[in-house]
Amino acid sequence: MEASALDRAQRGDAEAFRELTQPHERELLLHCYRMLGSLADAEDLLQDTLVAAWQGLPGFERRASLRTWLYRIATNRCLNALRDGRRRPREPVPPFPPPAPTRRGEVTWLQPYPDALLDGLPASAPGPEARLELKESVGLAFVAALQRMPPRQAATLILRDVLGYSGAETAELLGTTETAVKGALQRARAATPSRPAGSPEDEVVSRFADAFTRGDVEAVVALLTDDVWLSMPPAPHEYHGREAVREFLARSFRHAAGRGLTLTRADANGQPAFVADLDGPAGIIVLTPRGDLLAAIARFHLPPKWARSLSAYGNRSAAGTKPGRDGSA
Repeated sequence: MEASALDRAQRGDAEAFRELTQPHERELLLHCYRMLGSLADAEDLLQDTLVAAWQGLPGFERRASLRTWLYRIATNRCLNALRDGRRRPREPVPPFPPPAPTRRGEVTWLQPYPDALLDGLPASAPGPEARLELKESVGLAFVAALQRMPPRQAATLILRDVLGYSGAETAELLGTTETAVKGALQRARAATPSRPAGSPEDEVVSRFADAFTRGDVEAVVALLTDDVWLSMPPAPHEYHGREAVREFLARSFRHAAGRGLTLTRADANGQPAFVADLDGPAGIIVLTPRGDLLAAIARFHLPPKWARSLSAYGNRSAAGTKPGRDGSA
């Protein structure tokens, strides 16, 4: 069936081309997201990949699988985009005077990836060389670490440890040598965060949602690890430790008081997440549990269209997250 569809597609049959590529689109989108860290950019690069594949299909010699050929195109399109210079988001103007940050983050273009887009993908990578499971390979810490690496180093790690291509296959995909792949892989693995320990996250996530919507600073802080990080892409402000996070939350909650803050569960990056609504969609909050506490809170300040889109992916409302208009539970 595939050979017949491929024959027709190479003769210019657009429907046959769609039949061939549609089953791979979701995994290619995720691949572009890992490379770029931005869902918006990944969607653009997926379309570029499909256009390039359609234009190049007559010359496809079938020496590799169609899937591998598509990954080659997607990887090179992403590398070209990174080499040409990524558009960095404009730093937003905060709605209230924030405290001095612990540091200014560099990966301000990072965006969350809705778990609903992971539906239908295999729980483990298809390649025999893969080392990372799906949930680990889409986690915020892992994707952020990829953004800090040289692009070809990040591509090597993804192709080898996430997708499971061999050293020889990865070298061919990247147009380099196996020796270069081995060296890049070693450096990339050294820069990759260790896998977080499993946690009984349901209780801590529910307690966070309840405390957050009530604007209870101390109740939220009680759920945090001593070394917690709060980040807010595309704003570069980051806060480290309970005291720094407490100060930021106190100002944030004063700003939101009486405005009917709600949270709707819509998990992202294999992690518990919420769409926040404050007189309209206000962004996405992604949590990183560690044991029975939270080690990181990422508050993504997204345009309303993104908040609505991501909210649509989630269909679970967190218990206790629908307060009254006065902010009470």
